[in-house]
Amino acid sequence: MTSAIPLAEALAAGTVVLDGGMSNQLESAGHDLSDELWSARLLAEVPEAVTEAHLAYFEAGADVAITAGYQATFEGFAKRGIEHERAAELIALSVESAREAVRRARAEGIARPLWVAASVGPYGAMLADGSEYRGRYGLSVAALERFHRPRLEVLAGARPDVLALETVPDTDEAEALLRAVRGLGVPAWLSYSVAGDRTRAGQPLEEAFALAADADEVIAVGVNCCAPEDVEGAVETAARVTGKPVVVYPNSGETWNAKARAWDGRATFSAEEVRGWRASGARLIGGCCRVGPEVIGSIARTLKATA
Repeated sequence: MTSAIPLAEALAAGTVVLDGGMSNQLESAGHDLSDELWSARLLAEVPEAVTEAHLAYFEAGADVAITAGYQATFEGFAKRGIEHERAAELIALSVESAREAVRRARAEGIARPLWVAASVGPYGAMLADGSEYRGRYGLSVAALERFHRPRLEVLAGARPDVLALETVPDTDEAEALLRAVRGLGVPAWLSYSVAGDRTRAGQPLEEAFALAADADEVIAVGVNCCAPEDVEGAVETAARVTGKPVVVYPNSGETWNAKARAWDGRATFSAEEVRGWRASGARLIGGCCRVGPEVIGSIARTLKATA
């Protein structure tokens, strides 16, 4: 455990600040992420860049670093000719890179509690075709569990503070992930990608959140990689249905164009919005795609000023 205080206890006591988009920070540093492995490619080629990106968010005010493991899967690495054993090392390295950032933050005098969340992206992220924004892959819950379990076992062995089951587009995959984390001994949060009051696959959020209500492993539920305007209603629903702390980290407001592999539109996310989210039950708050350290710093200051 990175911090002496378990994340679940911190969430029970108050609000915790998540980091922002890993890809955003890496691209700002000049790294090309056009590859299908996205930020996971840098785990193999430039792991120092990943650590530096995590550190930038800690310096900005984030309390939790979400690792660069979103697209780090055995299948994805295999497409690049990376064998199973080396892929396992890279998946574990995603956690160690964030831990190294914690050590550097401590050396700089950052004394507040810090945590590492191991990113577990959906099956669609491995496909690298935008499927994580649609779901409904045509796979059974059992098949999805078989896909996720080996990676989760490696991540659990690397001992992160929490597993971030994130950008989940539908309830089938959520059910598979909830099965797969049982018995691993590491807490998790479950975060859906949503559109309005439904998952990306179209299921009502009440049904989606209800799946995690009685899951002892799950310490928070919520949404990420969505439009900022979709957060408020989702927070209220997640808190009411599950009684658990709510995690939220939306995109900047821009829209991902999977065909062009580029972002369209303009940023609409304002740090001032987090006041309302916290009032509705959000306890783990940050940003996702296109949200950088500057905005995370604003979120941290806003939450501190209104604590």
